[in-house]
Amino acid sequence: MKSNSDNQILTADLRETLKRIMKSEIEKLPETLKGLEPKERINIVCKLMPFIFPKVDTVSSQAGEPFQLDL
Repeated sequence: MKSNSDNQILTADLRETLKRIMKSEIEKLPETLKGLEPKERINIVCKLMPFIFPKVDTVSSQAGEPFQLDL
């Protein structure tokens, strides 16, 4: 049976390996996207958007606030 420290070392090694893989894939992403059909490219970009842009919360007016903003 593996000790807790053995599991921590394994987990740390696994994380480092996954980080290297992800870094490599991210660096190749522009070239990979170029090779996709437009529909596939849009699909991938849409899936990546939540990781790039912060989530936007819905804002509604409260009683006493102006209905129209003067910009």
